[in-house]
Amino acid sequence: MPTKMKNPLRIGLRAGLGALVIGAAMTGGAGATEGYFLEGSGAREQGLAGAGSANSQDGFTTANNPAGLVEVGHQINGDLSLFNPTRQYSASGTGLVAPGTVKSGRDIFVIPALGYAVPLSGDSALGVAVTGNGGMNTTYYGNVRCAIGAPGVFCGGKAGVDLNQALITVGYAQRFGALSLGIAPVLGVQVFSAYGLGAFGQFGLSSNPAWLSDHSPSYSVGGGLRAGAQYHISEQLTVAVAGSTPIWSSPFENYRGLFAGGGNFDVPGEIGAGVAYKITPVFTVMADYKHIFYSGVKSVANQSSPLLPGSLGSANGPGFGWRDVDVAALGLEWRALEFLTLRAGYAYNTQPITAANVTFNILAPGVVTNHISGGFTYAVNHNSAIDFALIYSPRIGVSGPEVTPFGRTPGSNIDISMSQLQVTLGYTYHFDAPKTVIAKY
Repeated sequence: MPTKMKNPLRIGLRAGLGALVIGAAMTGGAGATEGYFLEGSGAREQGLAGAGSANSQDGFTTANNPAGLVEVGHQINGDLSLFNPTRQYSASGTGLVAPGTVKSGRDIFVIPALGYAVPLSGDSALGVAVTGNGGMNTTYYGNVRCAIGAPGVFCGGKAGVDLNQALITVGYAQRFGALSLGIAPVLGVQVFSAYGLGAFGQFGLSSNPAWLSDHSPSYSVGGGLRAGAQYHISEQLTVAVAGSTPIWSSPFENYRGLFAGGGNFDVPGEIGAGVAYKITPVFTVMADYKHIFYSGVKSVANQSSPLLPGSLGSANGPGFGWRDVDVAALGLEWRALEFLTLRAGYAYNTQPITAANVTFNILAPGVVTNHISGGFTYAVNHNSAIDFALIYSPRIGVSGPEVTPFGRTPGSNIDISMSQLQVTLGYTYHFDAPKTVIAKY
C-alpha cells in the first residue's frame, strides 16, 4: 500500500512547487470581482457565478471550501483567464480632479490559476490551489489636465494603481461519516504600485511624502488560515460552511506615505455558507452566501475624507471608504450528455463604495454588483476534460461630490463606473478515473 501512495504524493509536492512559481508570477490583475475578491476559484465555480461550496468537484475547492477535497478524487486543474474591466469616471464642477469623461487604459489582463487534489486514504485528502484577487487596477494617462491646469487626473501626470494578490493555499480534509472537515493555511503574496499622486504630498497631506507615489512595485507577504465543513444530509442535499481569517501581511514599504498604518494592507477575512440539492442525478441547484470583511483593513475601510495635513500613511489615516460586502450566488449544473456538463449562474453583491468616497475611488472603482455567468465542461475522455466559463458584470456607477484638501467642492459631481467581462479556459486531468455511467430519469 505505501508504494501506491508514493507517486500521488510526489505529484502533490511538484504541484506545490509549481503553485509557488505561478503565484510569484501572478501579477497581471484578477478576475471578475466582488469588490476586489475573486468570483469563483476556477472555471467550474466561475460558470456558477461563485456558487458551489457545498458541491466540490475539482482541486480549486482548496481555495473555497477545503472540506470538499475528500469528494474530488485525484486530479489536477489548470486555468487561464482573460479579464477585461472597463473603468472610467465623469467629472463636472471639480476644483482639482480633471473634468470630463476619462477612461482608464490597460483593459486586458491574463490570469493563471492552478488546483491539485490527491486522496491520502478513503476518508482523507490533500490539496493545493493558487488563485488571486485584484480589480484595483487603473491607468489614467497624462493627456488630460486637472482643474488647475496641470497634466493628469490628480495634477501629477499619469495616474493609477496596481494591486495584485496571489493566494497559495495548501489544504487537508478528513471525512467522519456524513461530515467532512477541512483546514488550509494560506500564503499571500501582494504587489502594489501607485503613480500620479504626488500632488497629495505637495499639499502636505502625507505623513511621509517621499514614500507616497511613483515608486517601483512594492511586495508584501503574509499568512492566514481557511477552514470549512460539508455535511451530507441525504444523497440529494448537502450543506456547507467555509471562511478564512485575514491574511496578516507585511506593509508596502515603498508606499508607507499612502496607506494607513505606514503601508499596511492585509487581505480581508470572509465567511460563508452554501447548499447543494440534486433534483435529479444529472441536475443540481446550488446557492451560496458570503460576507467579506473589508472593514477589517484600515487602508481599505477608513473614510477618504477629511484629508487632513499629514494624514495619509498615518496610523489611522484615510482609506478608500469601502464597506463590508454581502454576496448571494445561485448556480445551476446540468449533465446534459455523458461528455458534456452545462452551467449557469447569477450573483449579486452589495455596493462597497459610498457617494462620499468617489474621489479617491477613481483609482479603484470596484463598483460592479451584478454578475451573470455560464460555462461548460467537455470530457475529451474519462481522464481529460476542457473547462470553460464566462462572467459578465454590467456597468454600474456611483456618484458623489469631489473631496479635496479644502473640503467638498460645491456644485461638483464625480461618477465612477465599471463593467467587467471574463473568459476562462481550463484543463482538468483525472488520474486513473473510471468511466462514469449516469442514470437519467
